[in-house]
Amino acid sequence: MSSKAKAKKPAKKAAKAVKPVKAAEPAKAVETVKPVKAVAPAANGVTYIDATGHIAGRLCSEVASQILRGQRIVVLNAEKAVLSGKRDTVIAAWKQKLELGSKVNPIYGPLHPRKPDNIMWRMVRGMVPKTKPKGTAGLKRLRVYIGVPEKYAGVTMTKLDDALATRPLPMYMTILDLARNIGWNG
Repeated sequence: MSSKAKAKKPAKKAAKAVKPVKAAEPAKAVETVKPVKAVAPAANGVTYIDATGHIAGRLCSEVASQILRGQRIVVLNAEKAVLSGKRDTVIAAWKQKLELGSKVNPIYGPLHPRKPDNIMWRMVRGMVPKTKPKGTAGLKRLRVYIGVPEKYAGVTMTKLDDALATRPLPMYMTILDLARNIGWNG
């Protein structure tokens, strides 16, 4: 026989006996939505969040989802929330955004916030449907403050684990630094 002869195919195995199968149960729907951890509100139904060390975008997205569910949120120390990215790049992007405006009359907008509490409030506003009734009602349930006002001095504040900064804090830029670089003199 020549070396080029075809190799023999292996013999087919005998078919296995088929076991009767029970009627299949209906498949359960698999949820791919990540469950959101609910923040426990205080006794008066308001959740007080200390923004210190939180990444601003992640904090605002959590706050936006909570206020749309009907929960009242008070964010304290808004100026201590951090922004990720290189400092020069973040400041340049915000300054470029400030150049947008009406050439006819600047009062027509867009009006750009420069105070840290207004910057954070505006970030949340960008994450809710502000023109729909549930969005406007949700924004009425949100309060954002610089520091801790006297009336909130004794409250227990919570932190959101999903929004906390993971790298060392000097690698981030605070909203206070950003506000001072774009023209806030507070």
